[in-house]
Amino acid sequence: MARMGSKQHRGEVTVERILDAALRAYLAEGESGFTVTAVLDLSGVSTGSLYHHFGSLQGLRTALAERWTGALIVEMTNALQRHDNARDAVHALVGAYLRFVLDNRDAALFLHMADTDRETMARGRELRDLQEARLSPLAQWAREGIASGELADLPLPLIESLLLAPVVGTARRWLSGIHDMDLTEAARILPERIWLSISADPATARG
Repeated sequence: MARMGSKQHRGEVTVERILDAALRAYLAEGESGFTVTAVLDLSGVSTGSLYHHFGSLQGLRTALAERWTGALIVEMTNALQRHDNARDAVHALVGAYLRFVLDNRDAALFLHMADTDRETMARGRELRDLQEARLSPLAQWAREGIASGELADLPLPLIESLLLAPVVGTARRWLSGIHDMDLTEAARILPERIWLSISADPATARG
């Protein structure tokens, strides 16, 4: 049993090493730099080890996207669940997203790259199913907010878009190198603006 545990631990360490190297390779040269050779050079693992754990270069890229998408969703979900009222939850979620971008700039840059967006669209239903499962706490939060009268009675995908699209757009603009905004300032301004767009009663939403 101890040997199995040690073997499993080594495998986990190898996976993390490959994923870290993949992120560095992708950010160094973009799509053209994301090659097996580059990942092997940066990670120091064998070709067989890479294919054993990920199956292919595409499998590695998918795993990298899922790793960081999952980490971001955990941060957002935790932010939502720390607050009983919808307005405070919105403020917390926006802050969590932008802090993630600041604290994990390289990973956030990968997640917001056009190449990653295209892959998400190309994989279509498969990724949508995965994301819907992970985002179920957000859907549940929205349903509860509508039922309690805090959130506008809108389709759940529209609430999600109104909640996340401004934050994603702000993050993408900052990550692109257009530093005409400060993310800390955005974290102060955006939440209330977003809240007004999904509140059941915008006229009194500030109350």
